[in-house]
Amino acid sequence: MLGLVKKFVKGVIMKNILLITAMAMSSSAALAENVNAVVADRYKIIVEVEPYTKKECVTVNVPVYGNTTQQGDAAGGALLGMIIGGLIGKGVTGDDGGAAAGAVFGGLVGADKGAQPKSKQTVIGHKQENRCDNVTYYKDVERTVYDYSIITWTQNGVTYSETYTK
Repeated sequence: MLGLVKKFVKGVIMKNILLITAMAMSSSAALAENVNAVVADRYKIIVEVEPYTKKECVTVNVPVYGNTTQQGDAAGGALLGMIIGGLIGKGVTGDDGGAAAGAVFGGLVGADKGAQPKSKQTVIGHKQENRCDNVTYYKDVERTVYDYSIITWTQNGVTYSETYTK
C-alpha cells in the first residue's frame, strides 16, 4: 500500500514539474497565454492463470467378501491318494503287492480328506460407494491494469507530449 502511495505522489509531483517547466520556458509573450495540459492514463489488459479447486465425486463398485463352503471332492482325493500310496508302497516293499496295498490305503485316506467341505473367502457381491476428491483446474482471468501516462500540452502553437509512469 505504501508503494502505491509513493507512486501516486511521484506522479503528482511529475505533473506539476512538467507544468511549471513548460510555463517557465515560455517567452514573455507566452506568459499571458494559458497553457492547458492534459494527462491521459493508459491501461492494458493482462491475462493471469488462477487455480480453483472443485470437488468431484464418482460412484464405484466395491467387492463384498464373505466365507463360502464348497463340497469336498472324494473321488479326486481318492485318485490322488491311490497314486501316491501306490508309489510309496512299491518304494517301501519293492514289489507289486506292496504297491497295491499302498494304493488301497492311499485311496481311503485321500477319499476321506477330499470329502471334507472346504471353506474359503470369495466375492459374494458388490456394493456401490461414492468417492470424492478435490481436483484443481486452472482458468484464464483478464485484468485491466495501469500501464503508463501521457501529458500533452500546447505552447506557442507547438504541441508537446511526454510519457511517464506514475
